[in-house]
Formats: sequence, C-alpha cells, structure tokens
Amino acid sequence: MERSEPFGLLLDQAQDKVALLDEGGTYTYVNGAVERILGYEPDELVGTNAFEYIHPDERAAVRDTFERAIRADEFTEVTAEYRHRTADGSWVWLESRMSNLTDGALDGFVVSSRDVSDRVRAERRRAEATSHLEEIAAVSSDVLWMFNADWSELLFVNPAYEEIYGASVDELRGDTEAFIEAIHPDDRSGVEEAMAQLSAGTAVDVEYRVNAGENYNRWVWVQREPIVRDSEVVRITGFTKDVTDRRRRERQLVVMDNLLRHNLRNDLNVVLGTVEELEADVPNSAEHTAVIRRVGEGLLETAQKEREIIELITDHRETDQIDLRSLVEECVETVRDRFPEGSITVDGLDAVAVDGRCELRSAVIELLENPFQHSDGGTETVRVRLRRTEAGAELVVEDDLPAIPAVEADVLTGDHDMTRVYHSSGLGFWLVYWSVELSNGTVSVDAGVAENGHDDRGAAKAERADRDAAEGDARGNRITVSLPLASE
Repeated sequence: MERSEPFGLLLDQAQDKVALLDEGGTYTYVNGAVERILGYEPDELVGTNAFEYIHPDERAAVRDTFERAIRADEFTEVTAEYRHRTADGSWVWLESRMSNLTDGALDGFVVSSRDVSDRVRAERRRAEATSHLEEIAAVSSDVLWMFNADWSELLFVNPAYEEIYGASVDELRGDTEAFIEAIHPDDRSGVEEAMAQLSAGTAVDVEYRVNAGENYNRWVWVQREPIVRDSEVVRITGFTKDVTDRRRRERQLVVMDNLLRHNLRNDLNVVLGTVEELEADVPNSAEHTAVIRRVGEGLLETAQKEREIIELITDHRETDQIDLRSLVEECVETVRDRFPEGSITVDGLDAVAVDGRCELRSAVIELLENPFQHSDGGTETVRVRLRRTEAGAELVVEDDLPAIPAVEADVLTGDHDMTRVYHSSGLGFWLVYWSVELSNGTVSVDAGVAENGHDDRGAAKAERADRDAAEGDARGNRITVSLPLASE
C-alpha cells in the first residue's frame, strides 16, 4: 500500500498500530502510529520480519497464532499479547488482533496492535498482591472471608474456616446458608441481624458459638466491614478469630470470683461481728479490736474493688464518648464528701470529651481517694487539673505524700511483671490501670516530685525535699492520665 494514498494518510492518524504482514511475517505496510508506540519510523520496519521484534519468550507462540489464523479455511480472527522491542531497546506490551482477511488490494494480512503496557503492569501487580494475600490467608489461624452485598455469594474464604466452623469450604461455596447452619441455634438470630446491618452499610462486631461437631463449644469474635462504592454496599469482608480460650478463662475467673468473694464476705462479716461482741464483753479491748476491725474492713473494700476489676476485664463493651470535665467534677465532689477533713484543690478543668469506658469514673475516684486513704496523719491536700491537648486530654493528680513505691507505680504504668508476687496495699491501682488501658489511654507516675508539684518552690522546701530524697523519704507524687479525644 502506497503511503501517499488518502487511505494511508487516514490510517496514520489512528491510535493503534496497523500493519500488513505477508505469509512469512514480513512487514509490507505500517501506519504512523508505530512511531508514537514503538519509536520507529514506518519505513524502518517495512521489509523486516515482524517476529524478530517480539520478545523471545513469546515469539514462537505469536508466530504459531498468526500462522494458524491465516491458514484457516474460514474467516478467523485471533488475539495475541506479547512484548515488542522499541527503537531504544526497551519493551512494550502489545495486544494484536490478526485475521486471515485479505484481497488483491491489500499487500498482506491485517494486524492491528495497541499498547497495553499499563494494563499488563497493573494486572501483574494485582496478581502479585493477590498471591501474597493468598499465601498469608493460607497460613492464618483466623478465618478471612468476603461475601457479596446480600450474602448470596461467597467471594473468598481461607482454609481456617473448616477448622474453626467445622464445616466444608466447598459446601459453603455451593450454599452460603451453610454459614448460618454452622452457628449455635441460639445465636443465629443475632448473627442474621448483624448481617442485615452490614448489608445496609453499618460495620458490626459480634461474638457467637460455632462448630456443631464440637457441640458449639467454640466461641468466635467476628469483625466485619461493608465495602461501599458510590454509596452502595458492594461487598462485605471481615475476619473471624477463635476466642474460646479467652471465654473459658473469663468464665473460670467469674466463678472463682463469685466463690471467693462470697466466702470472703461471709467470713469477714463473722469476724467483724465477733469483734463487736469482744468490745462489749471484754474491758479495755478496743485498742486491739480496732486493728482487727481496720484489717477486716480493708479486706471487704479490697473484695469490692476485685469485683469491679473482674467486671471490667470480662465486659467487652466498646469505648464511648465521655465528658471528662463533668466526670472529674462529679468525682471531686464524691471524694470531698467521703473525706471532709481533707482538701482537694482544682487548678483548672478544660472542657474536653474523650473516648473511654464508663469505669473511668471509678479510676478517677481511686486516684483522688488514694492520698487520703494513705495519709500519714496530716491534713492532706490533693491537687487536680484537666488539660486539653492536641492528642486528647491529660488529667493530673498531685499530692505531698511519701513517694509512691516503685512496685505500686509499676502497676499504674503497666510495667509490673505479672509473674512476680505483688505485695500491695490494695487493688485500687490495678483498677486505675485497667480502666485507663481499656480506654486506650496511658498512665505516667512522677514520684518524689516537689512538694507543691511545681519547679518554683522556695529554697527551704527545695532543701527539705532534697534531704528527704537523700534519706529515702522523698515526698510528692504526680500521676498523669492521658486519654484520646472523642471521635468526631
């Protein structure tokens, strides 16, 4: 075909590379798009063999595809995808359509090619990522899964499903109702309600029992998320974690707690009742019975805090928005009523809302009460302030008591070795630590700080504090609770 012909000029404007090949694969015509796609002038290719430009890995297959097409008895059109060498020696992926359509006006067979390099690279990246995900999913002990929006089609699930749910993946692929049948009958309605919420676009976390083969004794925690495109749920994905051991430990903990607390409370009530009889019947016994009374009442208080801790660590409620200033104000008034002889100074309370558990109230009361409970006989002053920060909120409680022992401070900050014996004055600091931790916060402790909690103390106070520290009698504590801001 002569390039001066109007038809040739028109082909030069096409986006695809259009070529004519003879039966041996020699170029007899190439349009102008070849320069944009491959960097060659059309005349550079005419007279050369097209297969010599194809990558060696695909050359034989493309030649075979071309030859089968042109030798077919009936009209045939085929497609081949391959790498073609460019003028600068690099490679471009082409998708070529070849057919056996020809006549006397055409000097060969038409091959139309387009650059698909971007698509091929994207497909390869996607295939590589999919391969990595499949490898991870294959060894994961958690169930990873994906359904379509109405739960009628399983799009993906890893082998862990069979171990945890006790059901067949093949059966689930054939009938998604098999998923519901693997769930304890008493839990199915709750799961179906959660599925409906997900289909409507609301993320839901649930716990339920599965595996009929194990009498539904497996507990799972399922975190799910709807995938939304253009305001429409298109898929639902999530993972399932086996939490049977955690559930079993929690049940054991609750049982032991009930037994211990019941027996301890009953026995201590007997002891305290006997103390009252001794005080009434034995002259001059009050000094001695006071010790028994104090220890007994302290154990009762410890048992109550232990109850709060058990409820805290076995309750799986999510955090909620809390008006921290109002909470602190309420706690300050509560402690003032309980310890009227003490003094609580409020240095400033910023307005701030945080994400936290409701048990934060018990934690704040514990921090405010602790100095009065461990007073060395003086009139104690506790200072409290609440400051809003960029990251959230900081609640600071200060006192002038002897420095908190390291073993107690380590409990507050979470640095205590759980395998060590804990010689503590009570469970209050554990209650603070777990309440703050479950609210995604942290606690820091500065023990033995300046008496007034600031750096501008007088020389006499500074000298006395330094002397106390040297003698192991450092005083003053600053406890800072940091909590995250409430979600918008």
